[in-house]
Amino acid sequence: MHRPRAFVDRQPKPQAFERLMQDGYPAPLARCLAARGVNEAQDLDEALTQLLPPSSLSNANEAANYVADAILKGDSFLVVGDYDADGATATAVMVRGLRNLGGLVDFLVPDRFRFGYGLSPALVEHANSIFIDPKPNWIITVDNGISSIEGVAAAKKAGFQVLVTDHHLPGQQLPDSLIINPQLPGCTFLSKSLAGVGVAFYLIMATRAVLTQRNNNRTPSEQPIFPGDPPRLDDLLPLVALGTVADLVPLDANNRRLVASWLQRIRKGLMPVGIRSLFEQSGRDWRSAQASDLGFSIGPRLNAAGRLADMSIGIRCLLSDDPEEAAGIAQSLEALNRERRSIEEDTREQAIRQIDERTDLQDQSAIILYDEGWHQGVVGLIASKIKDRVHRPALIFARDEQSGLLKGSGRSIPGIHLRDVLERVDTMHPGLIRTFGGHAMAAGLSLAPENLKHFEEAFLGALTDFADPCLFDQTLPTDGTLKAEEHTLELARAISKIVWGQGFPSPVFRGHFRVSQKRLLKERHLRLDLVPVDAPAHRFEAIWFNAPIDPPGEAELAYELGINDWQGIERLQLLVREAQCTTQ
Repeated sequence: MHRPRAFVDRQPKPQAFERLMQDGYPAPLARCLAARGVNEAQDLDEALTQLLPPSSLSNANEAANYVADAILKGDSFLVVGDYDADGATATAVMVRGLRNLGGLVDFLVPDRFRFGYGLSPALVEHANSIFIDPKPNWIITVDNGISSIEGVAAAKKAGFQVLVTDHHLPGQQLPDSLIINPQLPGCTFLSKSLAGVGVAFYLIMATRAVLTQRNNNRTPSEQPIFPGDPPRLDDLLPLVALGTVADLVPLDANNRRLVASWLQRIRKGLMPVGIRSLFEQSGRDWRSAQASDLGFSIGPRLNAAGRLADMSIGIRCLLSDDPEEAAGIAQSLEALNRERRSIEEDTREQAIRQIDERTDLQDQSAIILYDEGWHQGVVGLIASKIKDRVHRPALIFARDEQSGLLKGSGRSIPGIHLRDVLERVDTMHPGLIRTFGGHAMAAGLSLAPENLKHFEEAFLGALTDFADPCLFDQTLPTDGTLKAEEHTLELARAISKIVWGQGFPSPVFRGHFRVSQKRLLKERHLRLDLVPVDAPAHRFEAIWFNAPIDPPGEAELAYELGINDWQGIERLQLLVREAQCTTQ
């Protein structure tokens, strides 16, 4: 049953609103920006020159000097990645970046069904068996490693030097290696929201700076490090943006600049051929690309490889410079994505059925579900869908055929730090959780099957220490009402020019409308003609994708301003997000 969310207006800061108006932003957009912490136009400056410097990221300069030394000595690197889109793009950034700087580099990404997450002792043993002649001198982790205590120890014992680059929250114990991570205690880097791919990019930037300085300081008798100008790093930006958006990290000012720089390049056709091929498979037009294309079209196709097969397929797509090869790999990813959608849909229906049939779940502060037949590659997706449906933290488990353990993925709601709750459970019930890690809003863990009920009780108990009951109220933040004459194509275009995303959501307005016409599309979408109740002379086209209800004659709607581009002709279109019925 669909339960409409209550609309709650965001409150803009008055002084910021006035400054943004003076800077030339239209009043509705200035109001939206001021409600998201933007104080002045400079906060939206997308120039790369405004990026936080690599020197402010703890250990980045030290690590860059080690990497530069290794490149100049001819040492080789093995990049160990992760099997999601952030890990795949971080691997591609590190491999491309090191190669551009003259490094000898290969990559390895764990098969989630065989090795699980991160740099493990088993993965080190596997690396030793396949990388023999020559054996890499260095292992550099990307998007993982902060919790790989045993894996780092095994790698060092096997003769590797290890550098960890990660963005996940550290535990009480750190691996015995040099670590670059903005979440490290004492790190003063202002953007704690860097994705794994962002951390990888910062290491490449720092290494390039070190090599450039050494090149400039060489004696006349020394050979130049670079035969010409230092290599540019612009071609890495599309990969950085893809991983940043796909990993759902908050788009703070630094991340927005990274993503915006990608948009500027990709709309000019400047992107790796693999990303271009993924755009072609998705049917999206890169000439008018938006950040949402990465999150809803390109990212899922890349993620499908890690969910159902082997993420090295996706990484090879991102690393390819051969259009024909990239197109073939993108077709394989498209087939995997179609299979993923089918599995996800079946699993989602089964999960919803469990919720509807189990009355004991109705009043719980979290939803924890398991089924013997579920595929562990989609549990994160299902957790996200269930979390959105019930506005509760959701943890979904599937059995791992290799280990026999239950592998779970969780998603949380604002105000409940999921990893902190898991850490509390682990502290209060030692040994109950085999492994865990993650962020405030997403986490993964493993359990012995016989401990699932015990874990559920422990998790719900720990949650009471972190969750104020008001957090479970279902609300939809909105940006207030628009006058009828403010619904313009110009405003929609102005909104579309700004990078929106996680932690910096696109504007959602609300208004009271009469539904004059409606038509069902593909048995799940609704096309609506809307007339503002207080301005009946106006009429707006609207669409509600995957509409959960059929709105009556009048409704209070929450909506975004969209642009319907049909055969080169642009028209304003309202994108409905929620409806509160005012008549029956």
